[in-house]
Amino acid sequence: MSFSIAGKTAIVTGAAHGVGFAVARHFIEAGANVMLCDMDEETLADEMGDLTDNDGGSARYFGGDLREKLTIANLLSATLDAFDRIDILVNASRQMVLSDPLDPEDTTVSELLEQNLMTSLRLTQNVTRRMIKQAKAEERNEGPIGSIINLSSIAARRTQPNLLAYSISSAAADQATRSLAVALAPHRIRVNAVAFGSVMSASLRGAIKADADIRDEIIDATPLNRIAGASEIAEAVQFLAADGSGFMTGQILTIDGGRTLVDVVDSPAH
Repeated sequence: MSFSIAGKTAIVTGAAHGVGFAVARHFIEAGANVMLCDMDEETLADEMGDLTDNDGGSARYFGGDLREKLTIANLLSATLDAFDRIDILVNASRQMVLSDPLDPEDTTVSELLEQNLMTSLRLTQNVTRRMIKQAKAEERNEGPIGSIINLSSIAARRTQPNLLAYSISSAAADQATRSLAVALAPHRIRVNAVAFGSVMSASLRGAIKADADIRDEIIDATPLNRIAGASEIAEAVQFLAADGSGFMTGQILTIDGGRTLVDVVDSPAH
């Protein structure tokens, strides 16, 4: 089995920033054709120059709000027009918002369930229908026909009251991963997730700039004594996308430097 994804076509959501962009760039360098999707269309357009000049795969972008059902249909159409097929979906679009768990007027839980769970679920349902259809048309009667990778968080297993909404939506995404893995197994489509801890993204850099103690707090809470790079998450996502992991489904792959082994309630939220 190979861990190559060269020649495969992937949709990566949340691709304008952070881990989503790192995954898209890593896939293109590995020879995949990638449709980058994000609400931040301006940033996607700016990124295209660097990506399309790469010697690996090809890149296209699609800007839109995937909370709208029509946007999902348009994304699939744009991807098929550009690349004719869909082999991989990476649900990297997610949002973390601090909330007050005791405020009855706080709507953050419902908002993050929509953003971090329902959007990915609806997109997965539509993409997998296409994967099944194209496999039938190609008369592919054996072997994997698609891979779905959800990005999740170790917040699903941690207890931090001000991350109530984010923790609930992450736990829901993990359970959706398991349930969809079983439902899609007869169709030879695998569903896995990567749950990660602190990653040196633009948002975390901003938080550290505002409060330098955050960096030390994260490192102190992490047995490997450092903060992950986005490329490390991208490499794990490629592992799950490739046929070499073909007997893995319904798994939540944790990448946190050992943090959940020793985590405590009052450890930093980042």
